[in-house]
Amino acid sequence: MATAAAAVGSITVSSNLPLSTGQASILKTLPSTAFFGCGLKKTSSNAFHASTKANHFRVVAEIDESKQTEKDRWKGLAYDESDDQQDIRRGKGKVDSLFQAPMGSGTHNAIMSSYDYISTAQRTYSLDNMMDGYYIAPAFMDKLVVHISKNFMNLPNIKVPLILGIWGGKGQGKSFQCELVFAKLGINPIMMSAGELESGDAGEPAKLVRKRYREAADIVKKGKMCVLFINDLDAGAGRMGSTTQYTVNNQMVNATLMNIADNPTNVQLPGMYNKEENPRVPIVVTGNDFSTLYAPLIRDGRMEKFYWAPTREDRIGVCTGIFRADNVIESDVVRLVDSFPGQSIDFFGALRARVYDDEVRKWISQKGIENIGKSLVNSRDGPPTFEKPAMTIEKLLEYGNMLVAEQDNVKRVQLADKYMSEAALGDANEDSINRGTFYG
Repeated sequence: MATAAAAVGSITVSSNLPLSTGQASILKTLPSTAFFGCGLKKTSSNAFHASTKANHFRVVAEIDESKQTEKDRWKGLAYDESDDQQDIRRGKGKVDSLFQAPMGSGTHNAIMSSYDYISTAQRTYSLDNMMDGYYIAPAFMDKLVVHISKNFMNLPNIKVPLILGIWGGKGQGKSFQCELVFAKLGINPIMMSAGELESGDAGEPAKLVRKRYREAADIVKKGKMCVLFINDLDAGAGRMGSTTQYTVNNQMVNATLMNIADNPTNVQLPGMYNKEENPRVPIVVTGNDFSTLYAPLIRDGRMEKFYWAPTREDRIGVCTGIFRADNVIESDVVRLVDSFPGQSIDFFGALRARVYDDEVRKWISQKGIENIGKSLVNSRDGPPTFEKPAMTIEKLLEYGNMLVAEQDNVKRVQLADKYMSEAALGDANEDSINRGTFYG
């Protein structure tokens, strides 16, 4: 502060009040210090008695520009008109970090970041199932909309389960159907995945569940519907046979969800216990097999269960949306669905992506293998574009049979069993020799 004080050349004391002889003598006897600069400029005594109308006393600092230096870290204070928050922000990093909060936290930041404003787990949708032609199964939509609506209602003497568990076969569109319903309802859910339900630190996943639930509750408190959506709960909190280790975090996630289901309006973070109630937020979870979860969690009072097995009409409706942009007529879609009755819905999405293989091969042959990287990564021309290939029913059936053949190979060959039961690598070529494809 000494340098900044030295930069202040002089201080003028002016007043419109008559000063007594004692007051004038005090001004004359003030010492010349480093803070006041070279001294005080004192006006004549006539000036002090010139007027008696004003009733204020004023000290004015006069800045000596010649004493301002580039090395003066506090030189800006002479011109500073900001508030204290900005002053603290400006001083960040000027002293040893031992005496300041970590970067990105504390009062050193003029604008504090908070989950009240932005949530890292909130999912927003820019799709409209009616405008973009996506199909929502009526039974699926009915179950999800009724569950969400009931949880925001005050039904007399009725205990509504907080959790809706949607389970079923793999690749049947559970998560995507949920997202379509959320978009239809105008809900931007708080998302969690199975990978967040385990951690190297004991108790962190359970704490994260509570934190995400409270984020959703803050959104509801602001007057907008919200849902906590957990994908593949059984993969993160379930127990898949004796080969899966049951950890403390698995146990605490199950217990936390049970506690939230029992007390949905009193969800506290560890170390924070107040009597303020939070809004109720419905929880929607998906999974493949809920029998792997802790049995008390899935009891009827806590979780309402919905087994999703799309009917033939549902499969045709979803596939019509998948191939709508490719101008595949409805009769061909029906024939395609009936040709692969045992396949999941995502099979048809993979089938559509497989049709573009021929176009990609043509592009690779035109560019040359050695030039692919320059054209795909940081290219000035942007990523390559293709004309939509003609998707005939014959081509779709051909690629569909190829995908089925690859599935059969995985189920039939099972090289891992051979490696464990036979020496070294086993006879890895036995299958291709028996099928007559080994020699081309």
